[in-house]
Amino acid sequence: MSNPSRPLRIAIVGPCGAGKTTLARDLRQKGWQARAIAQEHSYVPSMWQRVTKPDLLIYLDASYDACTRRRNLSWLPHEHAEELRRLAHARQHCDLYVATDDLTPDRVTDLVLEQLGSLGAGASEAHADLRK
Repeated sequence: MSNPSRPLRIAIVGPCGAGKTTLARDLRQKGWQARAIAQEHSYVPSMWQRVTKPDLLIYLDASYDACTRRRNLSWLPHEHAEELRRLAHARQHCDLYVATDDLTPDRVTDLVLEQLGSLGAGASEAHADLRK
């Protein structure tokens, strides 16, 4: 439960190229306290919880093909699969899941803002309503 006297802390996780950095920047520009977490590189499943102690966890998902195209990555499918394995704990506990393959960065931000708006600034009581 968040403290109503402070802003909602938002953590964003997902594989490389899913849009974490862009979404975090866009949310901060709109006044939200958001941070992209590089959970996909950590062997500690709960790092996302330790780094930010978020009130809300957003999981941005993207396929191997989408991630490779967006970031011009020279990696192999098994490396993407390993990132997804490292992200499994975060995905299991996320409050909002967004598959970004067919979405523009602006559309991802709009979808997330729609969901955050349904909560009201600083509210955390509706976490279960966001879970996908």
